[in-house]
Amino acid sequence: MKKIIENTIFIIIYLIIMIMVIFNKLSFLDTYIYKIIYGLRNAFWDFIFINITKMGNITIILIIVIALLLKINRKNQEILSLTVILTVLSNQLIKLIVKRPRPNHIRLIRQAGYSFPSGHSMISIAVYGFLLYYIQKKYKKKYSKVIISTILVLLIIMIGISRVYVGVHYPSDIVGGYFLSIYILKMVIYFSRKNKGSLIKKVR
Repeated sequence: MKKIIENTIFIIIYLIIMIMVIFNKLSFLDTYIYKIIYGLRNAFWDFIFINITKMGNITIILIIVIALLLKINRKNQEILSLTVILTVLSNQLIKLIVKRPRPNHIRLIRQAGYSFPSGHSMISIAVYGFLLYYIQKKYKKKYSKVIISTILVLLIIMIGISRVYVGVHYPSDIVGGYFLSIYILKMVIYFSRKNKGSLIKKVR
């Protein structure tokens, strides 16, 4: 019960952000932060952030997911698979509901579709967040665990910042995506631990 309450906090925060986006209550803050990040643009940071944002692209994500599925046990395969599927489906559904246009400033990359919530921020939590969970459970060496976990956390954060930097998302798209995807990941892990059998079969 405690875990459910803790996890519910994430979805409540997400819903607050989504409602504020729908009623255009975050436009001032979004624009203010967006302009700060936008103002940092130069050739060096363009190169860095364009390449960082690729770490959330479908090709890279698919390669990582396939590699993980071949390595991890069945229980973790189910956690990863369900998290990714639910993340992608919820992202696309909410985009169609909210229909928030992307920023209209100069973009460094091409990106179609709606803006809220950020697909890259959500899938980064789903995949790299799962890796973080997996490492915390499986790695015994504390030093290695801390280093790899720190790298993953920084990668997730940098992917989010990169989406604002390249001009395809507002900050609230990123933050909202993080909270929603964290909720999905934590709930899938919670129900996986509660069920000894196949979680996918139970969902069916």
